[in-house]
Amino acid sequence: MDGVIFDSMPYHARAWSEAFSNIGLHFTEYQVYLQEGSTSSMTVNQVFSEQKGRLATEDEVHAIYEDKCRIFQHCGPAKPMPYMRELLELLKNRGYIIGIVTGSGQKSLLDTLSHHYPGIFSKERMVTAYDVRQGKPFPEPYLKGLQKCGVTAAEAVVVENAPMGVQAAKAAGIYTIAVNTGILENQVLEDAGADVVYGSVEELYKSL
Repeated sequence: MDGVIFDSMPYHARAWSEAFSNIGLHFTEYQVYLQEGSTSSMTVNQVFSEQKGRLATEDEVHAIYEDKCRIFQHCGPAKPMPYMRELLELLKNRGYIIGIVTGSGQKSLLDTLSHHYPGIFSKERMVTAYDVRQGKPFPEPYLKGLQKCGVTAAEAVVVENAPMGVQAAKAAGIYTIAVNTGILENQVLEDAGADVVYGSVEELYKSL
């Protein structure tokens, strides 16, 4: 969702970076893009492991994530990714089943789906951070996505923008298209295993 459906990653990058800075830890916006798609607990625990030599407590994870959400909400509403509505309508008109798999669990962002993309998504075909025990790069999110959409890996295509998301989709055995809508180099997405990399959603839409 973030960085594919909505142009929200700059907000997430700023929010995570500031939330860690508020407790004296260093986490750059570039690192946020590299970690995109993982659950909040995975993100916090990685930073704690690297900089404190231990895992965070549940209270620490909750406090940092709450601060991150507070900062994110003050960034303003996330805008739809350019050409995404056209792409989704094209796919729907061609008869594709459309699901969404996201590491996010922020209600403010989920609520905007029906407003910006009416008739495209259904809750029954959504996988969020609350549906999985192991987030991206593990395959569980996409395996659950396949289940909710009622298709096999061979019948599915994933559109991703994050290296960890690409790794998760490939681990689930799904053909994966990467759209580089952020600040990472294309090579990062290629190295993660993307079958093809486009420079934008617009480029992907026009190719179809």
